Amino acid sequence: MATQAPRRSLRGLSVAVALIAAGAVGCSGVSDAVDSAKDGAKKVARQRSVFSLDIGDCYNPNGKAEGTAFTVEIVPCDEAHVGQVVGEFSIDKGKEYPGDDGVSTIADNQCPVEAQKYSPDTWALPKGVSLFYYTPTKESWETGDRAVSCTYTSEKGKFSGTLDTSKSLKPEQATFLKGSNAVYEALWANQSEKDTVEADLAGYKKQAKAVAATLATHVDGLKGIEGAEVAKLRATLEKAAADWKKAAGAADADAFYIAYDPAFDGIDPNKSVASRKELGLATTVPADEAEVWAG
Repeated sequence: MATQAPRRSLRGLSVAVALIAAGAVGCSGVSDAVDSAKDGAKKVARQRSVFSLDIGDCYNPNGKAEGTAFTVEIVPCDEAHVGQVVGEFSIDKGKEYPGDDGVSTIADNQCPVEAQKYSPDTWALPKGVSLFYYTPTKESWETGDRAVSCTYTSEKGKFSGTLDTSKSLKPEQATFLKGSNAVYEALWANQSEKDTVEADLAGYKKQAKAVAATLATHVDGLKGIEGAEVAKLRATLEKAAADWKKAAGAADADAFYIAYDPAFDGIDPNKSVASRKELGLATTVPADEAEVWAG
């Protein structure tokens, strides 16, 4: 999943409430002015520095969601909001500033892991919500800022309610999601930068080995879950694991392709819809995943 980064900055966003004088205006005008002043005061009272965000905070950015920011408006999660903090971690304090691209790479790798601890089922996320993150800038790094705040943010509109679903999962649901998430994380985290197997056979074999290993663990976890559809999925994934293992041991690109095609098809998210329904989990394949396997 592509991620984008609204970043911290030491440049504060000035916020002020207009003081409205009630002069020779009608009662309706006075009422509207008072309501506007109250709304403005409430917004100011809710301001918090992005340097003090906590996991679980629901917020509205001051301006565009993406870009530099110093403060955001913290709101109750049952109110409509643009984003929610779903994870956080610190970058190694001993390192020099990694550069904008370096910081983004670190966040790209770690935020999905942190977010899944809070919201394990990405299929259940509100439509249009994607993973964003607040990261240190060069200037804030020099002041000791090392924190990365991972957020799910709506790219258009707002959503209501918390995305904290980890505590409400049944044991079998949690086991299923943990194994499934690990498989796709292994797939994308180990993706070669080369477009063809011929250009990086070793890299593609490394990816296949990682996927095969996580699939084997996922299959073992599914053995402890009852259900006819889960059993069918387990059989499908057992075969897929064998195909990924063959790809990992391929002697050349041709042998890799022969094993890879059925291996990749074997982990098509659509194949898990029936078992998800049986377990009471979300059953709509996210658009970005559906597009990958449709192509």
